[in-house]
Amino acid sequence: MSGGARNPQRSVTSRALAVLRAFDDRHRRLTLSEVARRAELPLSTAHRLVTELVDGEALQRRADGSYVVGRWLWHLGLLAPVQVELRELALPFLQDLYDATRENVHLAVRDGRHALYVERVSGRTSVPVVSRAGGTLPLHATGVGKVLLAHAPEEVRQELLGGRLERVTRHTVVEPGRLQRELAEVRRRGYARTSEEMTLGANSLAVPVLGADGDVVAALGVVTGTLRKDLPRLAPALQVAAAGITRRLGRLPG
Repeated sequence: MSGGARNPQRSVTSRALAVLRAFDDRHRRLTLSEVARRAELPLSTAHRLVTELVDGEALQRRADGSYVVGRWLWHLGLLAPVQVELRELALPFLQDLYDATRENVHLAVRDGRHALYVERVSGRTSVPVVSRAGGTLPLHATGVGKVLLAHAPEEVRQELLGGRLERVTRHTVVEPGRLQRELAEVRRRGYARTSEEMTLGANSLAVPVLGADGDVVAALGVVTGTLRKDLPRLAPALQVAAAGITRRLGRLPG
C-alpha cells in the first residue's frame, strides 16, 4: 500500500501525502474507498482530505465519482530540477535523435526500483509504447532502466535482485543470475538492449548520460519495432547525443 500503518498520531500533512501517494502509474483513477484503503485511512478522513485536495486543484473529481491527479499537482512536479534543468538541456538532443531515427526517444532517471521518464519524443510512425513523460516503469524490464540499474549503487542492485521481479511479458528477464550477467555486460559494452521485455513487438537500446562528476545521472534510449534489425547500429548516435547532454550538464552551476 502507499500509505504508512494506520496511526491516529499521524499529522494532517502525512495523511494528505498518503492520499496523494495512493496514485501511481497503475492507479491513475481511484474511487474514494480505494484511496482510503491504499492510504490506510478511515473513509471519513479520506473523504475530508480528498475534498480539500479537490478544492486546492491537487486532485480532480471525475463525472463517475472517481478521482485523478489534478492539473496543479502536475504543474508543481514540472518545477523539480530533474524536470526543468535536465529536460530543457536534453530536449534538443532528443529531437535530433528522433529526426534521425523516427523512433521513440526516451530520457529517464532512476527513482527507487523504477525508471522515471523525464521526457519522450515520438511521432505517428513510432511503435506504440507504454512509457510517458512523468511516468515510471520497472528498471529490470526496460533499456533505460537496465542502464540505470547497471550503474546504481551495489546495495540497490542487490535489493532489487533479492526480491521478486515482475514478469511484464514472457520475455522479461526475471532470473537474478541472468539479470546480473546482463548488467555486467551493460557496464562492459556501454549500452543496454532489450527485446520485447516491456512491450510485445518493441525492442530498446539505451546508453548512460554522465553528470559533471562522471557518475551516471540518466539514461537515453530509443524504442523500435521488432522488425527493425539494425538496432545496435543506433548505439553510436545515442552515445553522441548522451555526450552532448553530459557536456551541457557540466556547464550548469554547482
